[in-house]
Formats: sequence, structure tokens, C-alpha cells
Amino acid sequence: MFGNIGTNTLFGSTAATTQAHNPMKDIEVPSPPDDTISSLAFSPGSLPTTYLAAGSWDNNVRCWEVQQNGTVIPKAMQTHSGPVLDVSWSDDGSKIFTASADKTVKMWDLATNQHTPVAMHDAPVKTVHWIKGSTYSCLMTGSWDKTLKFWDTRSQTPILTMQLPERVYCADVVYPMAVVGTSNRGIIIYQLENQPAEFKRMESPLKYQHRCVSIFIDRKTAAVTPQPVGFALGSIEGRVAIQYVSPQNPKDNFTFKCHRSNGTSNAGGPQDIFPVNCIAFHPTHGTLSTVGSDGRFSFWDKDARTKLKTSEQLDLPITSCCFNAQGNIFAYASGYDWSKGHEAFDPQKMKTHIMLRSCFEELKQSQKKT
Repeated sequence: MFGNIGTNTLFGSTAATTQAHNPMKDIEVPSPPDDTISSLAFSPGSLPTTYLAAGSWDNNVRCWEVQQNGTVIPKAMQTHSGPVLDVSWSDDGSKIFTASADKTVKMWDLATNQHTPVAMHDAPVKTVHWIKGSTYSCLMTGSWDKTLKFWDTRSQTPILTMQLPERVYCADVVYPMAVVGTSNRGIIIYQLENQPAEFKRMESPLKYQHRCVSIFIDRKTAAVTPQPVGFALGSIEGRVAIQYVSPQNPKDNFTFKCHRSNGTSNAGGPQDIFPVNCIAFHPTHGTLSTVGSDGRFSFWDKDARTKLKTSEQLDLPITSCCFNAQGNIFAYASGYDWSKGHEAFDPQKMKTHIMLRSCFEELKQSQKKT
């Protein structure tokens, strides 16, 4: 059971057998996609029921109902003509937006089960985010055509198009802030108040290509008015940067290593270094999770600069993760990431899986002094 928030629950202790794809004995989502999962997103807290959406390289987006007793029910599926690269929910939970390599973004109206195009680019669309502002709502899409576009879903032409120096690789939105990571290690920060506008450009603090970004809010004001103050950036070189937009102290910004195998590093030998594929911040505690191609997830407290937990190793990379709005369920997806090419792919063994874990206690802040 998921149980009440803040209590130890039985969720995750169902009779899942210990297998290589699920060494943590977490609940497995039934009817997973047929190919690697690019994106996971839980429904917003405005809905009384919890739903999980997943976009996949099999061209489909799927939706499941997740009950508090740990039962997971497949609900529906929609299709693109190319891989689905990102998914995002509307703030009221009535719609799911899906970005695809087919150069379109579609809106899935869950009430009518209609899946209609609402945005177009000249190249694959890598990111999609719903923006719920104080005076407006719109859809933000980032593409490999080197543009960031903002859409009123009722119109076929964008409200605003921003030319970027390079292709969009990752993005995140927590109103009134957006962060976009491009190829060539570019970072662009936007302020979204009144209307979207560029706030700052910077080079990534990481030496290698970034793969994921996640905005965090000021922990001190989180209970009153959640205010985004910075972001975590993950790279292909097993490293995460914690970056404040306007740091009070330059030392507030730091990087840490993760998703690396020890190998013989104690003797100064080589280390296996894996990409950080996804970063998610816990909605209540402000701690974070990272998942990597080493097949592990880790939980961290950035303020105490300490690791809270690392999972056992799965037999495949973990490609995506997210928390539900209440912060008691952690979802993560495993599947082949093509890092070893076509030759290493075994369709019989490399099955995609989505796991759900009771996580509220595990993500509590560290008691260590910061």
C-alpha cells in the first residue's frame, strides 16, 4: 500500500520476485511499452486520482491509474508516427501533451480520448511543458530545429518563437522560470512573468554534454510561496551540477559525481562512468533523485551535500523517473539506451519495465549538519 503520506507503508512489499530487472522488489507497472521509455510524468495534485503517463520510442504514450493500495490499472494509449520524446500534463490534469520525433506535439484530451496536433516544428520535438502563469497559460515546446515556441493550443501558429543558438536537448519549467539546455553545453534561463522573455545565457558548469535538467525551489519559502531559485543539470559523464540563478555565495554552486562504478578506482585504476538520464526533485522535501545508465537510482540531499540512498543495480539502464504530487511514489523506468549500439541489443532479454516505489521516508532531508 501507498498508505498515508509520512507513514511507513507496505507499498513495494508485494510479492514481487527478486529478479535482475527489479532487484529492489518494487511494484511493476503492467503492460509497459514495447521499447525504451523516454519520459514519465505523474498527474498533478489537482486530480483526486493518481495517473502515470509514459512516452516511449515505440511511438506510443500510455496512461495508467495508480491506486493507493498498490494496484496499477492500464487505462489508455495514443500513438504518434515517430518516437515520443516527452510528456507533460495540463495543470488541471485533463490533458496530456506529447512531443514526438514526428515533429509534432499532440494534445490528448482524457475526457474525450481525442489526440490532436497542437504544435509543429521543422525537426523532432524534444521537450514539452505546460505553463500555468498568473495571467496566461500556454504550451512551451523545444526542438532540434533550434527554436523554442510558445503556443495557445487553440491556434495553429505560435504566440512566440525564440531562435536558439543550438538544438534543444533538455528543458524544465517551474513558473515563473524556465531553463533550456542546448547542444554545445548552452544554458538559457527564461522568466515567464507576464510573457516569456530571456533572462540569462550561460555555459554549462559541466565539461560534457548535458542530458537532463530539473528546477528546484527555495526550501526556506517552499511552504509559503514556492519560488524557483536554481536547477540541477545532469551530464553524460556521471556528474550533476547544482546551479543557483543568483547565488548569495558563489560556493552555493557545486558539482558532484554519480552513476559511476568503483572498479579499481581505489588503486587509481579506471572507472566506468555512465550518463545521468533524469533528475527529479521531491515535491515536499526538496531532496532529489538521479537515475543513470548504470542501472541505479540514487536519492540525494543537495543542501547537506550527502547521498541518502542508492539502489541495487538493475540489469538495464534507468532512462526516466518522477515523483507523484504527494511525494509518496517514485516511478522509474528501465530499458536499453543504445549506448552499446545495435550489436548489443537483445530484444528477448532487454524488456522495458516501469517500477513504482514507496519513497516518502527515504527522501527525507539528511540530519547531518550542512
